[in-house]
Amino acid sequence: QLQIVESGGDLVQPGGSLRLSCTASVFHLDYYAIGWFRQAPGKEREGVSCINSNDGSTWYVNSVKGRFTISRDNAKNTVYLQMDSLKPEDTAIYYCAALRVYGSSCPIEPYEYDYWGQGTQVTVSS
Repeated sequence: QLQIVESGGDLVQPGGSLRLSCTASVFHLDYYAIGWFRQAPGKEREGVSCINSNDGSTWYVNSVKGRFTISRDNAKNTVYLQMDSLKPEDTAIYYCAALRVYGSSCPIEPYEYDYWGQGTQVTVSS
């Protein structure tokens, strides 16, 4: 059973930066597509970014393009989400999810993923 742990959430001022980490208990994280999702109070969970298992192709939701960067270090079984120029509307619990699929697939809907972490809180406020 794959286990995922997110970390890096914190309270940060608008305009600040955070780097979230998603570490998986698996030998071959490169066999998995990884997605980052977020859920704010009273809102549905939304896809933020994903990275595929093949060539590292990525996807970002429009609201974070140019501010967030997803990357992976397969040797460390870790995927990162670098978040810059943070805004109050980025406040949410951020979740990491994994899907075992080798190829170009980069799912962006929560139901497409099999494994989830417990989430990490990101709060952007002055």
